[in-house]
Amino acid sequence: MLIILFLIILFHVAAAALLFVATIYNAWWVVTPTGLDVIYTDLWYSCNSTCIPVENSHTSSAAFLQTVQATMILATILCCVSFFVFILQLFRLKQGERFVFTAIIQLLACLCVMIGASVYTAQKESFHVPSLRDGSYGASFILAWVAFPMTLLSGLMYLVLRKRK
Repeated sequence: MLIILFLIILFHVAAAALLFVATIYNAWWVVTPTGLDVIYTDLWYSCNSTCIPVENSHTSSAAFLQTVQATMILATILCCVSFFVFILQLFRLKQGERFVFTAIIQLLACLCVMIGASVYTAQKESFHVPSLRDGSYGASFILAWVAFPMTLLSGLMYLVLRKRK
């Protein structure tokens, strides 16, 4: 049982690390114009040699971008909170009652990641100025989609684990 708990903790920490990197790192969208530096765009900035804020990210016309920002931040926070709740429940609750609350929080984090990545996928054209539209998805976008099944599996593992002795 101790090995299972260690592997679940390791899996949860890996999912949280993926969420942190996907939210912070500046490679949601990558554009390689001919003869120029590669331009990396994340949820807040577009960077090549210098970084500038994403155009109109504070206006209502960028509500889709604000949705992705909020859901990715919320997913990261919920994943960290569920880890701390897991540690608290591990030592405080009796058998059979454990990890239900942790599973619920982790599944909410999974839902937030799915919403954020889905909105970015569906509305990527409205995020970028026309000169940046001829690009491709970057590493952070892919990490966000990888974090989705990891948080889902982690939440489901907590539900299964609550019945184990």
